[in-house]
Formats: sequence, C-alpha cells, structure tokens
Amino acid sequence: MNLVFKWIGSPVGRLKLVGNDAGLAAILWENDSPRRVRLGSLAEDSRHAMLVSAEQQLAEYFLGERRVFEIPIAFAGTPFQTMVWQALLTIPYGETRSYGQIARQVGHPAAVRAVGAANGRNPISIIAPCHRVIGASGALTGFAGGLEAKRYLLALESAPARRAEGPQRPV
Repeated sequence: MNLVFKWIGSPVGRLKLVGNDAGLAAILWENDSPRRVRLGSLAEDSRHAMLVSAEQQLAEYFLGERRVFEIPIAFAGTPFQTMVWQALLTIPYGETRSYGQIARQVGHPAAVRAVGAANGRNPISIIAPCHRVIGASGALTGFAGGLEAKRYLLALESAPARRAEGPQRPV
C-alpha cells in the first residue's frame, strides 16, 4: 500500500496525516513511537486531496464546528484491533466509555486489557476517538498524544458548540 503524508499544526501539537486514495491510514503525534503504528515507507504529498480534506475537517473540529468526521478510513490491524477501532467510532462526541464497556461492546467482556492494548495502537487518533476511552473509575489513562492532549480534546468536546447558528455539520 503506497502511502503519502503531510504535517499539520493543531492545538495539540504537530500531527502527521497519512493515507492514500483508499482513505486515511493514520494520524500520528509528532513524537509518536515508530513501533506504535507501523506503516512502511511514506512519501510526502502535502496536496493529496484526501489529506487536504482530513486537514480541513480536523481544523473545523478544533474550532468546535465539527462533531462527526466524513473521511474514508483505512484501518490496518488484526481483526480484533480493527473491531476495537470500529467501536471507537461509535462513541458519540462529548461522551466517554470505559475499556470494559468497549470490551463488552465487541463481544469480549473479559478482554479489557486487550482492548486497552488495541486502543493504544489506534492509528487514527482523534477521528477514531481513543481519547474518549477512560478508566473504569473515570480516571484518564494512557494516550499516545499524552494526557495533556487527552484532557484538551475531552475539554474541547465538553464545551458548548461555538456555532450558535444552524446544526453542526456532519463530518
């Protein structure tokens, strides 16, 4: 799979968008471990239409104008990881779920640690909202972008909509 990337700035730091015509394959943090999400060789293409669209939608999200993303996603992982990552996409904007709730949702109620491991390897941070997964006690737990970024994203989503006129645009 030939992948291209572009760097963008954001309120949570520089993000590396990775994908191809099939969809978005990754949103990586500036200091992401190369072992967390393995992608192979990448070519820089800051004008690739899918990456430009992802950048625009993320900008709208950070402005509080977008709650749902409309970008094709190209997850690449084990069947269990992909099932967990798909479950992340069902967590509504402004809500959280525990690892146990996700484990039950994917039909493996005893696999809480495996869900945590899959969540930690989520390649498409923010859009596949792993930041919305918290500990059973409500405590913020590990996050590839760091707990400060996780706090920021959760606070952004708990703030009142910044656009008073009209409904939120779907993403």
